[in-house]
Amino acid sequence: MTLGRLRLAAGLAALALAAGCSEAGARRAEPLPAAAAQTTSPTAAGVDAARGFRSTRGYRATPVPVRIGIPAIGVSRPLDRLGRARDRTVEVPSRWERAGWYAPGTRPGDPGSAVILGHVDSKRGPAVFYRLRELRRGDLVEVARADGSSVRFAVERVEQYDKRRFPTAEVYYPTLTPELRLVTCGGTFDATAGHYRSNIIVFAALRP
Repeated sequence: MTLGRLRLAAGLAALALAAGCSEAGARRAEPLPAAAAQTTSPTAAGVDAARGFRSTRGYRATPVPVRIGIPAIGVSRPLDRLGRARDRTVEVPSRWERAGWYAPGTRPGDPGSAVILGHVDSKRGPAVFYRLRELRRGDLVEVARADGSSVRFAVERVEQYDKRRFPTAEVYYPTLTPELRLVTCGGTFDATAGHYRSNIIVFAALRP
């Protein structure tokens, strides 16, 4: 009945790529060897100096998400912070009534794919994302953040995938614009294994 763990074999590589891009501006350029420095043109030297420049201005990171609201299906719940399990899979929410944000990934509102996971049901009944499959194009998803601000996304499509063919690239790979992925379980239930055979994934984009 639980969400199940999503494999990150390719996803981890994508997240590493995203992190590398985000930190590129903060890295200092490697110093040139002495011999090379003597033969470098003023223009090339200027380029190298620019790569090592660090602004004295402070950078304010995007606030962390703390709550999700999906009016079309009656969802308004706090968000837990999720990481990775010991086996390198994505951690799943520990409470069926709350969704969780994948913290090593993108923060909602930043360029990239922010990922929020939630259970579809529990032994006691429907869970936070029980009605996720009912969402339609244009439905709104609002994510409230720790500083009191919020960011809204509009649903573009809802898809169902067999868990053996989970679309890692579409869910976790970096994007140039802020996007959101909502993930839960769906399809038929495998009573022997104790979990659903598919995933329901909502793809949403930032609404100006």
